[in-house]
Amino acid sequence: MARSSFDVSGMTCAACQAHVEKAVSKLEGVTSVAVNLLAGSMTVDYDPEQTDPLSICEAVDRAGYGAVPLGSTQAGGASSGAFAPDSHEQGAPTGAPLKPQSPTAKLEAAARAMQTRLALSLAFEIPLFYIGMGHMFGWPLPYVLTDHAHSMTLALTLLLLTIPIAFVNRAYFIQGAKSLMRHAPTMDALIAIGAGASIAWSIWAMYVMAEHLAAGDPAAAARVAHDNLYLEAAGTILALVTVGKYLETRSKSKTGDALAQLMDLVPATATLLADDGSETTISVDAIAPGQILRVRPGESIPVDGVVLTGASAVDESALTGESLPVEKRAGDTVSAATTNRTGSFTFRATRVGSDTTLAGIIRLVEDANATKAPISRVADQVAAIFVPAVIGIALCTFLAWMLMGNSAHEALTASVAVLVISCPCALGLATPVAIMVGTGRGAQMGILFKSAEALESLRSVTTIVLDKTGTITEGSPVVTDVLPTASHDGTYALSEKALMKLAAALEHQSEHPLAEAVMAHANELGIVARDVQDFQAIPGRGITAREGNNTIAAGNAALMAELGIEPDTELLDRLAKEGKTPLIFARNEVAVGVIGVADRIKPTSAAAIQSLKRSGKHIMMLTGDNQLSAEAIGKAAGLEPSEIIAGVLPQEKEHHVRKLQAAGQRVAMVGDGINDSPALARADVGIAIGTGADIAKEGADIVLMKSDLADVRRALELSRATIRTIKQDLFWALIYNALGIPLAAGVLFPFTGWQLNPMFGAAAMSLSSVCVVLNALRLKRFKPSLTI
Repeated sequence: MARSSFDVSGMTCAACQAHVEKAVSKLEGVTSVAVNLLAGSMTVDYDPEQTDPLSICEAVDRAGYGAVPLGSTQAGGASSGAFAPDSHEQGAPTGAPLKPQSPTAKLEAAARAMQTRLALSLAFEIPLFYIGMGHMFGWPLPYVLTDHAHSMTLALTLLLLTIPIAFVNRAYFIQGAKSLMRHAPTMDALIAIGAGASIAWSIWAMYVMAEHLAAGDPAAAARVAHDNLYLEAAGTILALVTVGKYLETRSKSKTGDALAQLMDLVPATATLLADDGSETTISVDAIAPGQILRVRPGESIPVDGVVLTGASAVDESALTGESLPVEKRAGDTVSAATTNRTGSFTFRATRVGSDTTLAGIIRLVEDANATKAPISRVADQVAAIFVPAVIGIALCTFLAWMLMGNSAHEALTASVAVLVISCPCALGLATPVAIMVGTGRGAQMGILFKSAEALESLRSVTTIVLDKTGTITEGSPVVTDVLPTASHDGTYALSEKALMKLAAALEHQSEHPLAEAVMAHANELGIVARDVQDFQAIPGRGITAREGNNTIAAGNAALMAELGIEPDTELLDRLAKEGKTPLIFARNEVAVGVIGVADRIKPTSAAAIQSLKRSGKHIMMLTGDNQLSAEAIGKAAGLEPSEIIAGVLPQEKEHHVRKLQAAGQRVAMVGDGINDSPALARADVGIAIGTGADIAKEGADIVLMKSDLADVRRALELSRATIRTIKQDLFWALIYNALGIPLAAGVLFPFTGWQLNPMFGAAAMSLSSVCVVLNALRLKRFKPSLTI
């Protein structure tokens, strides 16, 4: 299977979106189609042996729209409109990395074009409305426009002012006519029919006026002018729709602000450090992997890399949401779009262009925006039949008014009002706008949703399964206890520092993770490891060596038993119950001390777990550790023994997730995204908790860049807030049409004598779409309740 992304042009409403999806879905080999009305994009999964991007574009063209492929990847990959295809696929040199473009650029360009169109429309609409409605409101008008004998002058003036408005907004008529000819009417068809009928009726009325004037009856001509000229209504409908479209595109261009602000942090230039120490300013696009760059205080880091010299505090809040700067020294990684706060340093570029962490974040967010949340199917089903139904209602309204003995003027008013008040735009925008704002806000917080479905599914999980190592705990062991063993006379054979010197001498040649913890602690104490002889590592038990005339050893109880050494068993049991691994040290066949090593719980884990429990989630921990160690960590994290499953191999975690699902639970699995991949893929929602440099976690639906368990709760809250916003938008869009269409059809006329003017219908229709977008924009201010 392959996946391709396309830029789709010509879509204006949810009906357009439905027609494009239907046209592409009919192709042989196409398995799924996701069209994003907001971004004007489409993602298609298909069998490359049965179809190809060209055939897909042709299907979109036949449907009356335009499509341009943006690139493709094999299944499991992703293609994004923000990036060109990879440089190596195009034969581009390695030294010409590609730079991401703003995902809102297209929306901003559309807003600028609509602004020009609006300005021209209003320039003619204001005098048109004044002249056309002046007689109703008693506004002062020239005598030549109010005298009965000059009624044709009034009609021609209105017509001349209407023509430029219709021309500037001709897209409604062109696209509407095309959609009608394809038997797939869209919102443009509603506007075109409504405004076109008003203009056509007005032109017919002008012929009638001419007949009355020719017959010498200017009073009759004036009555026709007052009752049957709909030119100001037609012009106002077009102008108001364009006002709404402009406000809508302006609002939509703000939905991607989170990513746009993130990309603004990438500098245009960087300082390249040559082999001779000289510095050169180069474009960020010219940076190649392996080059050495310098970053000074206050500058933004241009690409991902590894620090070589110097030290600094780097503000990573743009990528991870972490408010406090992170200290960076030689060997630490740095990411593009983060800001150097204090010292100057040099670093080697490792990831550039479309390979940087920032580029990956944008890809994930755009991929999420290209997918559909299951809740959007409601809008899709309604949109597919909405426009034809509205046209049918408008025709029935016209006939009903005529059959009830009303004038053609009243019948036309009602039917045109029905057409212009009905708009499926709000339905089509409800989901994609909220998804774009929600995923953008998540990216600001360091929470990356890979799909809209994940964003929706997360809110409904009932059980959250947590990996231990690297999820609840830090993921790397540290020394917690240095305990010299008392001699027979009650004194200590070694001081704590002496024990650490012995440990450093033994462990500095070992590659075991526990040895790394011991050496890290020794370095903190300023201890320099002494050299030993006859070093021997005994797998699964420990190490032995000789230092001068002394034989020394370090390891577990099994090694000590082999060497005939009796350690303090009570001390070993106590450390084990506390979840710590005891390393026993011996010299000349006598135990001289124990060093406790443990993977410490993260500072926020306990509070995060308690918060998830309070929200009604069932929490479980899966770990490969023994039961004693697992229960010690679980107790510190606030878990009950019944919520802990120990001794689980990585491949067995998926089995436990499946068992929970079989019991009717909706499961979210939180793991490190590597050995937990099967379980992450099996879960209803897989959440990878890991560093920002590795955001493309296999099998995960959501990535938490800060490695902070508290972000699971924050992601849950964001998921609920986003879906709540979508439901609000869908409700108001549906209720608006459910109330507006009967009102426009004139259901109140028999009781009140009141009839909706099509101009007010057009204004209401435009405002409905704007309100949907503005409601979704509230998500930009989303703040989680959990603060740790």
